[in-house]
Amino acid sequence: MVKKTHRLALASAAFLLVPAAYAHTFTDAITGGKPTLDMRLRMENVSDDAAAKDASAVTLRTRLGYLTQDYAGWKIFGEMTNTSALGSDDYLSPGPYGNGKTNYAKVADPELSRINQAWVSYTGVADTLFKVGRQRIKIDNDRFVGNVGWRQTEQVYDALVVANTSLPDTTIIYGFVSRAYNILGAEVPSQSHVVNVSYNGFSFGKITGYAYLLDLLKDSGDADSQTLGLRFVGKQALSDDFNLLYNLEFANQGEYADANDGRDANYTKLELGGSYAGVTAKIGQEKLGGDGTYSFQTILATKHAFNGWADKFLTTPSKGLVDNYFSIGGKPMGIKLLGVYHAYASDEGSDDYGTEINLLAAKKFTKNYSAGLKYASYSKDSGPAGWGSDTDKVWLWGQLKF
Repeated sequence: MVKKTHRLALASAAFLLVPAAYAHTFTDAITGGKPTLDMRLRMENVSDDAAAKDASAVTLRTRLGYLTQDYAGWKIFGEMTNTSALGSDDYLSPGPYGNGKTNYAKVADPELSRINQAWVSYTGVADTLFKVGRQRIKIDNDRFVGNVGWRQTEQVYDALVVANTSLPDTTIIYGFVSRAYNILGAEVPSQSHVVNVSYNGFSFGKITGYAYLLDLLKDSGDADSQTLGLRFVGKQALSDDFNLLYNLEFANQGEYADANDGRDANYTKLELGGSYAGVTAKIGQEKLGGDGTYSFQTILATKHAFNGWADKFLTTPSKGLVDNYFSIGGKPMGIKLLGVYHAYASDEGSDDYGTEINLLAAKKFTKNYSAGLKYASYSKDSGPAGWGSDTDKVWLWGQLKF
């Protein structure tokens, strides 16, 4: 029972259920809850050869929320979010709340306020979590369903989510998404299903099977798809000081709902790495297939975390994308350091798109305060197949969270 309770807590953590004390009465649950505050001040500079002017943005993201105590298995959480531009606002923010400054490079942080989360959860059924309402959803590594937490306004969902851990070493997650709210403030009606089943009983790793059935209720079927996949991730200690790391994944994306006929593309990820003396290095390839007409897309993903921080491949090119990468990082003196090199090519025809360098330094000073510096430099290949435009981005931020 202890093991099952632990796994249910992990499943709950995937949807950021904040632990709260038990209340004896409903009034105690409401009045004895916990307020939450999350503020992030960030400077972002962008130099993009495709834009007439470089962008300079200083934005403040503020989230204010309140979580009740647990009452007979029930909890309620509400949260407002606001993103405001401070001082320098010489940038293009796109979308329905955009500022129309088309001469500047793009920074995807429009000024807006909205209800960010408003959900009710119930854990009164053994080994099961129910959660309904507007919520943050993060599944596995966010490759297919995530919250895009890097942007100042995150992506959230109106959804019903059920997580069950009654089977040994197994977590089953089902979600029905009726609406998505993206980072630009757009609302996307949906009748989408999310299924994720993971087994963590092997000593050498965790295996996960998933099905993401997206019906985003658009006029065309460009965004609709069925993605079925299998993921294996783990590590093995080869000595007291060295751990071998590995990550294997395959998925197929096909027709669903109003999807265009003939939709068929594959996704693969192969990654091998090792950690020694506090340093972790990885080499890998991520491939999103494409045939020149249709390519593998990840509509609800946290895309910024993949294929480079310059965000040149938020939409997969029609000929697909092959991302060969190498990363190395560590945490000396509590400072997280990370460097990543990407070489991009097409899947169909193996044309060179370009290369990218990513650098990060970040530190948590206490559990409440953190700061960071981040850099991305994308260089378009000089050949005829070169993708996008040369782009450099720099971010500097500070954050407090209670």
